[in-house]
Order: sequence, then C-alpha cells, then structure tokens
Amino acid sequence: MTRLAPITAPTAKPVAAPEPSRVVMINDHCRPNGGAAVLMLSALRMLRARGMAVTLITGDAGDNPELAELGVEVIAAGGADLLNRPRHQAATRGLHDPDARAMVAAAIARLDGPGVVYHVHNWSQILTPAIFQALRPVAGRCLLHAHDSFLACPNGMYMDYRHLAVCQRVPLGADCLRTHCDKRSYPHKLWRAARHGVLYRCLDRHAPWGGIIAIHPRQVAGFERAGYPAGLLHVLRNPARPYCDTRVPAETNHRLVYVGRLEEDKGVMDLVRSARRTGQPLRLIGDGALVRRIRRDHPEVELAGWRSPDDMGALVRDARALVVPSHHPEPFGLVIAEAVKSGLPVLVSQTGALAGDVERLGVGLAFDVFDPAAMDAAMTRMRDMAVDDLRRMSERGMTRGDALALTPAAWADGLVALYARALAGAGDV
Repeated sequence: MTRLAPITAPTAKPVAAPEPSRVVMINDHCRPNGGAAVLMLSALRMLRARGMAVTLITGDAGDNPELAELGVEVIAAGGADLLNRPRHQAATRGLHDPDARAMVAAAIARLDGPGVVYHVHNWSQILTPAIFQALRPVAGRCLLHAHDSFLACPNGMYMDYRHLAVCQRVPLGADCLRTHCDKRSYPHKLWRAARHGVLYRCLDRHAPWGGIIAIHPRQVAGFERAGYPAGLLHVLRNPARPYCDTRVPAETNHRLVYVGRLEEDKGVMDLVRSARRTGQPLRLIGDGALVRRIRRDHPEVELAGWRSPDDMGALVRDARALVVPSHHPEPFGLVIAEAVKSGLPVLVSQTGALAGDVERLGVGLAFDVFDPAAMDAAMTRMRDMAVDDLRRMSERGMTRGDALALTPAAWADGLVALYARALAGAGDV
C-alpha cells in the first residue's frame, strides 16, 4: 500500500490558491463538550481572528453565546443526542435523519460559491450520515476531520471491547459482522453496522472529496482498510498548549495524575487499582460514571472533578507523571501532548497512537493496560526513577513536545493550507 508523508503546517508546501471566502463548519455540538467540539471551536476562533467568514451548522440548539460575539453565523438543527432520545426514534432517525440532510442542503443552496469550503467535524451523535448526501455536490471543497474512526469503523474506535483487543478486521466484512465487539450488546453492534452501511451509501468513498484529515499517521491504515483511497488522506496533528509556562519539577514530586472521563473504557479502574498496589498517591481530574464507585471503594484517591483549562497548571504542578491507561486505541490523546509540553512525563497505554512517539522521544513510558503486572512494573519504574533521569525526561518534554502536537498557530496554518488545496483541486459534480 502507498504510504503518505504526513502533512503538517511547518512542512506543507505553499499552495497557489486564494483563501476561502467562507468556511462552513459542521458539527454535532456547538459547545465544548468533547475533544472534537473543543477543536472545532478552536479552529473557528482562529479563522475569525484571520478575518475569515465562518458559518457553523450544528446539530444541537446552537446556544453558545461565544459564537455571536465572534460574529459566526449559526444554523442549528435543534436536535438531541441519540442517547437522549426515545429508543424507537434513536433506532430509526439515528440511521438517517432526512431533516439534517435538508438543513445542510438548504445552507449549501444559500451560501455556496466557488470560494466556499466545508469542514465536517463530528456527525455521529446527532446529524447522522444523511448530511453527506447533501454535501456530495460540493465534495471537492469538503474536508472531513477524523477526530475518531467513525468514518471507517462501526464502533468508531477499531476496538474489540469484548476481547480487550485492538481490531484488525475489515469494517462490514463477514468477520466484522459476526464479531460481538460492542461495549453494550450485540444487537447494538448490528445497529451500528447498519448505520455504517447507510454511511457507505451516503458517503461515496471514491468521490472527489477535498480530503480526510487524519490526526495521527497511525489512523491512515485503518481508513485504507475501510476502502478509502490513500490519496484522500492527509495527516495534520492536533494542536496543544502546555498546562503551564514553566517546567513541572517532576523529579521532586510523587503524585500521579489522570485527566479525562472517569469511565471503564478509559482504563480508570485499572489505574486506581495499580496505584493502590504500587503505593502511589493519585489525583483524578474529570468526571464520569465511576465517581461514586471510586469514592466508596478507594477513599485514598483524590477526586478533583471536572476543571477548566485555566485550572490545570496548578493541578499538575505537584505531579510526577500523567497516566493515560485507555483500553481503546486513542487516535491522538491531547492530554498527553499538553502534559509533555509542560515537562510532565507520561505513562501511556500501548493501544494509543502516541505511545510509540512518547517512547521514541524519551518523554515517558508505554505499558500493556490489559496486563496488571506490566502496568505495575511501568508505574513502579516511574516511581523509582533516579532524580537526574526523571529530570532529563521532564526537560526533553519541554524541548521535544512540539513533535507530538502542533502549536495552535501552526495547526491553523495547516488547516488553511488544506482549504487552499481543496479550492485549487475542486472538481464539483
């Protein structure tokens, strides 16, 4: 198979094409309720700072006051997440929502022109695959951002949750369909497979789309396995800001920290149990279904709750390492880059895309989250690392962190370069 060289802002070749006259962002949500929405809003702010006209098509109510302050036009479906709808409605409209298709088609009819670029972020929680039917006539000027793998894999993660293994199957192949890999149930797996079939009908994988933006080179093989042409895929790593401007003195600290959802698939209970076995203090920063269980069964663990980005510097200042023990293959892992850029070493599950980068750069350790002994060994190695060695690991993070993630400005440059490329090569049908 052909392998693509990653496209990043610092190395992308200049494209002889004008900047877009308008960027139409499309996302399930307008508020920062997850990684995709946070990045969508970051892109939106940076585009507005450059004076570009931006329209946001959102699946929810569009009730984010910041958008009006930024001068962003909002087109809102007023829909609810599938998990919050009546079961019968989620099961049917969740496959294909004709109202979402009509909304996007109407927006294109009103806004479209040769300089308009369309940028799709998340669609799987509200908008459904129907939107891609509306976008097909402007495919050449439409970029699809792969914040996850839902464009390729029915469960969005290439993860066999029942067997705790990264999945290597071909999506919708016979082996895929007979495998119960879903976190909930096999009938739910079949529903997701049915939706993926609808996606393949709505999203012609061989149409002249402007491109799929992968957030790490490891994503590319999964999209090729799903039948997307290699030439459609462009790698643009996510942006990350450090938690703090000065280096975290990790070598003098003893506490481990975790940042993210407190859920089983994030490996939080594996971390809590390993911290107890290895005798290390642990702070969990985030919220989720496991809060009550941890509070009841593990009173030694500090539960800091959900915190804003402005709080993070103080919360990691006394940390020795950040631990990211996800079960599934995280396509990126923004918290890893944010920690490393702050001089905070990381302990990461081998399933994650950044695990190899972390070890190659010497800014942390990777471990098998499904092997308690291996996880304990990595945790113990970090706990007992010599002061000078840990200080050097921390310092490498400060100097090499930009190899994990782009700066926000470089990321914005990369997006604009991809928009220009799409405009230069667009062949609308």
